[in-house]
Amino acid sequence: MIFRTLFLALALKFFVTSYADRDSETYVIHMDKAKIKALDVSRGTSNTWYEQIIESINISSAVEDEEQPDHQQTSQPKLLYVYENIISGFSAKLSKQHLKSIRKVDGFLSATKDELLTLHTTHSPHFLGLQEKKGLWDAKNLASDVIVGVVDTGIWPEHPSFKGSGLSPVPSHWKGKCQVGPKFAASKCNKKLIGAAAFFKGYEAIAGRINETLDYRSPRDSQGHGTHTASTAGGGNVVKGASFLGLAKGSAAGMRYTARIAAYKACYQLGCASSDILAAMEQAVKDGVDVLSLSLGGSLKPFYNDNTAIAAFGAIQNGVIVSFSAGNSGPSKSTVSNVAPWMMTVAASYTDRGFPTKVELGDGKIFSGASLFSGKPTKNLPLIVICDRGINSRVAKGEVVKTAGGAGMILANNENQGEELFADPHILPATSLGALAANAVKMYTNSSSNPTAMIKFEGTVYGNPAPIMAAFSSRGPSSIGPDIIKPDITAPGVNILAAWPPNISPTQLKSDKRSVLFNIISGTSMSCPHISGLIALLKSLHKNWSPAAIKSALMTTAYIYDSNNSPISDTASNGSKFATPFEFGSGHVDPEKASDPGLVYDITTEDYLIYLCGLNYNSSQIAIFAGGNFTCPGNSDFQPGDLNYPSFSVILSRNAPNVTVTYKRTVTNVGISVTTYAVSVTEPKGVSIIVQPKVIKFRKVGEKLSYKVTFMVTADGILSSNFSFGSLVWVSYKYSVRSPIAVTWM
Repeated sequence: MIFRTLFLALALKFFVTSYADRDSETYVIHMDKAKIKALDVSRGTSNTWYEQIIESINISSAVEDEEQPDHQQTSQPKLLYVYENIISGFSAKLSKQHLKSIRKVDGFLSATKDELLTLHTTHSPHFLGLQEKKGLWDAKNLASDVIVGVVDTGIWPEHPSFKGSGLSPVPSHWKGKCQVGPKFAASKCNKKLIGAAAFFKGYEAIAGRINETLDYRSPRDSQGHGTHTASTAGGGNVVKGASFLGLAKGSAAGMRYTARIAAYKACYQLGCASSDILAAMEQAVKDGVDVLSLSLGGSLKPFYNDNTAIAAFGAIQNGVIVSFSAGNSGPSKSTVSNVAPWMMTVAASYTDRGFPTKVELGDGKIFSGASLFSGKPTKNLPLIVICDRGINSRVAKGEVVKTAGGAGMILANNENQGEELFADPHILPATSLGALAANAVKMYTNSSSNPTAMIKFEGTVYGNPAPIMAAFSSRGPSSIGPDIIKPDITAPGVNILAAWPPNISPTQLKSDKRSVLFNIISGTSMSCPHISGLIALLKSLHKNWSPAAIKSALMTTAYIYDSNNSPISDTASNGSKFATPFEFGSGHVDPEKASDPGLVYDITTEDYLIYLCGLNYNSSQIAIFAGGNFTCPGNSDFQPGDLNYPSFSVILSRNAPNVTVTYKRTVTNVGISVTTYAVSVTEPKGVSIIVQPKVIKFRKVGEKLSYKVTFMVTADGILSSNFSFGSLVWVSYKYSVRSPIAVTWM
């Protein structure tokens, strides 16, 4: 029998047919950490134990195959990664038969099918109020060693933003390395880019072997996205004279430009496999990063089925703060991704810098647009092609027009895209126009027998009213955790100048032969690393603060008014509608105020687990986060809205006057030792709010005090709108600690 079993095992390694592979898929397997640790004592490492599991189901399925008449060969199971820090478990390529066997293994919790996630594709520091040698950018704070891990498409290590000259030795808590691979030698790392690694086993299991004429099986970036995000978060030594083809001239610096960067490549031409993302996060935590930045996301699903949410929970258990992009699926409601409360979820907004154009029609009417085309005005052309925005890329439309002999192009928004003005690096004279202007231009061309138009490019302009919410930025309310306002915060994400690989054209079109060191692109992918870098700044200033405390500081000090002192507006509504917490979360980030917030709402990992109890997750689902058994508090009146979050999301029935909902909160004094705060409430329409107590008095730093908030439906609670908004602010003579309130009417 032993000989027969060994023979079958060996035969499987050499006899895997194409039809056998078709029944295999990649899964992330979550295991009970306590049981695996118990097994470690007698069976070696968890790595060895998982290899034994794979080998046992391999042999078992081989025996079953042989015993079945006219059987089809089952594909060989393949172990991809083992996870020990962010989750307890492994990923593997398995057939349905293998998965059935694994479900019977002692310690099995759940299996989640692997998926391909998508990327959410330097004037910013000045716009955010960061100044050389002052506040958060003061020399002492910048000298502190903080490591930012970026999980993305890799990095272009030779870029001047990642030079290591002038920096102190690599931090002693760094345990990582510079992974060698195609076009990436160990010497590419330095005191700035201290580590790099590539993870592609999951991607290749789903999409096939990486095409090495298009990408690298190494940390080198072939798309530009990872280089751009890494330099935004922590690129530095302040590259002077940066620009995009003469536009946006100035000094390029990341938010925490003296931070050390560790680049973890997990994204390729077709996307990012969740198993690779988990492997990257696992390695990052093991390596010793302080902050993790991920400008990517996948489909919406419950937290216990969301591998990135589970991994992010594991990261914060290890003291690593994790920042995610909110997604680019706006302006539709409930599109926000990465919504677990332990994630920092970042929306995107405009800064005061723009790249305007003027479109002058033959009838004398003039309309404003935006473009990164740098050239002289077009002549008064007898015909300019008008293209509606659609599925294919905006710059690709221009390539088609140019190839067909067109002299210029107007890229027209539809009503849903509103007045969003993307500045794109077109390869011909072209501009975007908002929906109102686009409709006017179309009416003119249809009504005139000889329509003409001219485009004038006005270069770089500063001083526009800002911030304004980007229409593409994904919005709440969260469909997965409606008791939490998501996104959490907004940051610059439109027309962001940052590092770019010189061998990749700004449009990535084959016909575009331009080479740039800095590119201007937009997306929540760009806003996320702004927050990641600011987290790194706060981390160096407040070394002992928990991830939740730093997150709270950023949220409660955010502002909701633009540079004209008007409420922040939303480009999705043609600028006529004010943005709400479901667009910008707590508001626009204010780094200097966040460095000294007065009070913070702190949350422990146990608090998050109790929150999951409040969502009525069962013991097996909660065990995925806890790493094993976790007992929910007995006879508890805890509800999800009681999580000590720096905002309030309340669900009420519009037809139930006088019905009340009460939430609890606890604030920690991190400001002045002896101080008094009084509450100020702006009630959402249809709701009466009572706060008890109305005044809280602190006698020392670190003291914690609690309060309750009761929300009651009033007679005018029957509203035409499905949502109403307000705020709760604790005010002292120095501090203003603001929490947004969002009411969803059922």
